[in-house]
Amino acid sequence: MKKIIFLAICLFTAGAASAQRYYRPHRRPPQRVVRHESNRQYDDFYRIKVGLTAGLNISNTIDAYDANFSTGSIAGLNAGLTLDIPLVYPLSFAPELLFSQKGYSANTDYGKFTQRTNYIDVPLLAKLRLAPGFAVVIGPQLNFLTSTKNTYETGFNNSYQESYNNRGDQNVVSGVIGVSIDLNRNVELRGRYNIDLSANHPYADSYLPDYRNQVWQIGLGFKFQ
Repeated sequence: MKKIIFLAICLFTAGAASAQRYYRPHRRPPQRVVRHESNRQYDDFYRIKVGLTAGLNISNTIDAYDANFSTGSIAGLNAGLTLDIPLVYPLSFAPELLFSQKGYSANTDYGKFTQRTNYIDVPLLAKLRLAPGFAVVIGPQLNFLTSTKNTYETGFNNSYQESYNNRGDQNVVSGVIGVSIDLNRNVELRGRYNIDLSANHPYADSYLPDYRNQVWQIGLGFKFQ
């Protein structure tokens, strides 16, 4: 797992460095003309943007293949690094490296159960600018499970926890779709939905059914050009 995360960080850093070094936007000879707002927006598109992001996850499960297993949502954190590499207007490539908390709660025959999971997520997104300051993103995301905490509440203030250090031994691919709205030149509002494309498989001795994570995300991105 450490090698996978280290490789992801290296690729992310190398991509940013290479893009900054080798990407040269076309510059026209200086002219004594008044630049319109549309031109400024267009020129801003062709700048490499490295940034940070932080926000809220609202996560739950879907397709648990068990009619008696009904789950509820829980809140978590997402935060990490972002990169925006322009390709051809209005399309850019937007890879990210994120820490993301997911999970769900469920009322079972044994009491209330809550599972909280920590992931390293690597979205590899296409970003399409539809209007100045507004874009949609879509693409796959690689999810590496790093740790799991299960909490069992059996009533009468009795509860116990189980924790697992997964070390990336479980991973899954999800699909992502979302929007970004520029609040100003350096800050954007982000909203996304992502869902696993295959089922997560609990431990062999677990009574929990297979399931897929689904996560709603909202947050802010801070861009440095």
